[in-house]
Amino acid sequence: MPTNLTNVPCSSSSKLLSVLRQHPIFRDLAPEALDQLCRYAKPTVLKRGATIFVKDDPANGLYAVISGRVKISNSSPDGRNVILGFVGPGDLFGEMAVLDGQPRSADATANTNCEIFVIDRRDFLSFVRSQPTLATKFIELMCARLRWTSDRVEQFILRKDLPGRLANALLGLTENRRLDGERRIIAITQQEIGEMVGMSRESINKQLREWTLRKWVHLEHGAIEVLDASALRELAEGSD
Repeated sequence: MPTNLTNVPCSSSSKLLSVLRQHPIFRDLAPEALDQLCRYAKPTVLKRGATIFVKDDPANGLYAVISGRVKISNSSPDGRNVILGFVGPGDLFGEMAVLDGQPRSADATANTNCEIFVIDRRDFLSFVRSQPTLATKFIELMCARLRWTSDRVEQFILRKDLPGRLANALLGLTENRRLDGERRIIAITQQEIGEMVGMSRESINKQLREWTLRKWVHLEHGAIEVLDASALRELAEGSD
């Protein structure tokens, strides 16, 4: 088991309550039910790079991100790494293994300094049994995860061109939780986005440089801003 995940006092559980109230799974629960769930939660502060869990670990808890970003990834025996996605403020992760009791299917790492809460699996399952409507909510969540996975498989198998895959990834990252009027910017390295779309950092850099000249994107240190979402969307949808 990872040894660098430590329970460190962090901010009030009122932050967790705020997250749960806004999450589509929990927002319809009665206030007393949300208070009960918050009492189960243990706060943890993590430094960037800290391991939360690794593939095949026991499913000992459900996690909620309060601040920062968590990377979900997998590694092959020959050392290749693939990033499955990022989890940010207001999101849950680790729910699949918690629900079915099977080992973790991926690694979870603090991609930045993070503030998270963990709810023990036994407490969480007991809570779900006391709230029957949650079962339907989690079925919907699992269906959404399956649709997302199907889309990723389609991108890797049917869309072999780098521009289309990269455009789709950038749009997905920048549109997540973006408010109207906000810049389409994501803090991500070219190595990380290469691991998301299955291409080398050099290929990613070459493509992004070309798009920079067209003013489709703007590159910053450790970040990418989408300037012309329409152009990238045409690529992502298969147009020339």
